[in-house]
Amino acid sequence: MRKAKPKKRVVLPDPVFHDVKVSKFVNHLMYDGKKNTAYTIFYSALETVKSKMQNEEKTALEIWKKALENVTPQVEVKSRRVGGATFQVPTEIRPDRKESISMKNLINYARKRGGKTMSDKLAAEIMDAFNDQGGAFKRKEDMHKMAEANRAFAHFRF
Repeated sequence: MRKAKPKKRVVLPDPVFHDVKVSKFVNHLMYDGKKNTAYTIFYSALETVKSKMQNEEKTALEIWKKALENVTPQVEVKSRRVGGATFQVPTEIRPDRKESISMKNLINYARKRGGKTMSDKLAAEIMDAFNDQGGAFKRKEDMHKMAEANRAFAHFRF
């Protein structure tokens, strides 16, 4: 490669939980550089999750992490041209990309939901993902089904 790889930027932990994963999630959630608004949305969503799931012995942060884990895909399909034909080749996903995809899916499907505020929609999506349902979980299942259906082309991996 001609150009050097860009340096990975260090993401600082968030002010409440002191967790880097939370900061990354908030960065995905943020619009127009409004980080405080994104933090407010995220924390109020966790408060809602905590109030609606008191019978769960886990904290709201643990529920959110489990929900993220439940919507994290292991494989994806990439298009690969071989001799004029395009094949959907299943490939494993790098760990940092897995994390990013799961966060983006959770946020995108929360935005598409019906509900009053973004924090309510996000809370509902987190609870659904925790219980292995909802749009983000379905997206992961669909990705896995696609990869499974195209397993015959796995030898085209690059």
